[in-house]
Amino acid sequence: MITMYLGVKVWQQVIENIDEVNGMTKDMTTGSPLKLIIGFAVPMFLGMLFQQFYSMVDTIIVGKFLGVDPLAGVGSTSSLNFMVIGFCTGVCNGFAIPVSQMFGAKREDELRRYVANSTWLCVLFSAVITVLVVVFCRPILAVMNTPENIFEYAYLYIVIIFAGIPCTFLYNILAGIIRSLGDSKSPVLFLALASLINIVLDLVTILLFDMGVEGPALATVVSQGFSGVVCLLYMKKKFPVLRISKEEWKPRKTYMRRLCYMGIPMGLQYSITAIGSLVVQSAVNGFGSLVVAGVTAAQKINNFFGCPVEALGATMAPYSGQNMGAGKYDRIGKGLKDAALCGFAVSAVLLILVILTGKQLSMLFLDRPDERVIQYSYQFLVTTAAGYCLLTLVNAVRFTIQGMGFSVFAITSGVFEMAARSLAGLVLVPLAGYTGICFSHVMAWIFADSFLIPAYFSCMKKVRGKSGSGLAEPLRRK
Repeated sequence: MITMYLGVKVWQQVIENIDEVNGMTKDMTTGSPLKLIIGFAVPMFLGMLFQQFYSMVDTIIVGKFLGVDPLAGVGSTSSLNFMVIGFCTGVCNGFAIPVSQMFGAKREDELRRYVANSTWLCVLFSAVITVLVVVFCRPILAVMNTPENIFEYAYLYIVIIFAGIPCTFLYNILAGIIRSLGDSKSPVLFLALASLINIVLDLVTILLFDMGVEGPALATVVSQGFSGVVCLLYMKKKFPVLRISKEEWKPRKTYMRRLCYMGIPMGLQYSITAIGSLVVQSAVNGFGSLVVAGVTAAQKINNFFGCPVEALGATMAPYSGQNMGAGKYDRIGKGLKDAALCGFAVSAVLLILVILTGKQLSMLFLDRPDERVIQYSYQFLVTTAAGYCLLTLVNAVRFTIQGMGFSVFAITSGVFEMAARSLAGLVLVPLAGYTGICFSHVMAWIFADSFLIPAYFSCMKKVRGKSGSGLAEPLRRK
């Protein structure tokens, strides 16, 4: 906590020296879509890279200093972690969509009311979710068939992560609002410093205080809390548009209803998707701790390599949200096309990098070389990387649809992913063994794309139809 306090005080001084708010926000309703998307995506990519970097360092430190069983224990919680934390992140991203739409429509008073009501909802959601998941954490791990020799490692790690859910909400809602105003650079700076704090705390808790897996878990919570506090300080200092009056702070059912309509489907999309991942994780656990360790290493590397594709996709939510608010529907389609083509090119490069470096990177997670673990990791990595072009479409199309305001479609796409991963875990794995596990992600992306692509054209048809009939005017005209 002392480290966190000192970090905040230092970062307050950094904020004092950043230029004033002029130029901080970015209007994405004019100019070249490709240039805007790349300019917005690059800082987001760096932010995700930092986030995945300190997550990967967590795992490397656990594997190097604590051994294979603790590594497998931490890895066995990844799907459960994704289901719960993914829901929290998705809800926050959904809450930020009306903010981006109001920014595009130049309706600042409405923007502030959405920010205020999203704050009240985040307080409520974080309290309820934290209590529920902490209480039911151990029974869920048992249902997941977590091996006995790694069960306590898994429980200690994930229960601390879940106890820090308020920190998750704090950072994600504030970062989402900042990005909705067109500023994707500042959250990167905050995550960079948080990453350094996380790594230092990892080493301190394990090497100095002789803690086990609970050390990296605590470091993750503290560093995320730090980045959230810094986001708050930055917003108060640099965004006059977010200075909310006492009247605007009042909870309003109308705003909360729309926020929930946007946020809950996005959160459920992550959670429903994760149910399929839990089925796959249970199948992985059944193969023993060596396979769990191999898949754990592969997942961390895969998350790291997938950052460019994820950033391109996430950029489409504020981009399409602002253009939807401005009534510029043609720019939405042009931006999606540019983002997809850019993502395809990046996917080809990433596949080559995975093929060339996958085995060497897998060795980083082990305290001693183990050819079986490395081979499990490499097979999973290459198979997954071959489907990055499919993931590009999943992310770009899904976030575009969500930015347009059709968040309910996110749930359906999540159902398709869940179905695919469940089939992989329950049907493909018994038939093909470990190879079935390796194909689980690719199957999920194929299923999701088969729904999302037609859904996008349906959404555009609805938007254009209403606009042509005069039923849907640009928001800024209201």
